[in-house]
Amino acid sequence: MKEEIKTIVKSVSDSKKVKRMIVIIACFAVLSIVFQAGVVVGFKKASFGKHWGENYERNFGMVKHNRMMGDTPDRLPNAHGAIGKIAKIELPNIIVTDNDGIEKIVVLNVETLIKKGPENILEKDLLINDFIVVVGTPNDKGQIVAKLIRVIPSPMMGAKAEVIK
Repeated sequence: MKEEIKTIVKSVSDSKKVKRMIVIIACFAVLSIVFQAGVVVGFKKASFGKHWGENYERNFGMVKHNRMMGDTPDRLPNAHGAIGKIAKIELPNIIVTDNDGIEKIVVLNVETLIKKGPENILEKDLLINDFIVVVGTPNDKGQIVAKLIRVIPSPMMGAKAEVIK
């Protein structure tokens, strides 16, 4: 009985048809795994794009219209950044006043990148009334932990920066 089983197994393992079937099944399994990985990645990207689009106005501090109240615009606070003038500097914090007069506390740390034009600058190079764009993450104290601060020309003509003494 043992010899018959060995003979059958040997004849099956030597068969070209069996080898082809095993290769075809293995290729099908690999293609199925790759396809499923593509579906998962595509779903994640599509979900991110959908949520990003739904939250675009809030993330960039733009006006959002309230259709229930006669389409009157109201501002939603942007927890991930700020755009405005530096009102006060108390390192490692700076206070930024946006166009609506809302003051936001921006926390700087060793990972904060500060740029003016193409150059990196230091915290001490920031001036009161500098117009900045801040990108960061909110903390549990309602502050923005800055990842990037970019000093840009002020959209208001005639605004001059003050040196901190």
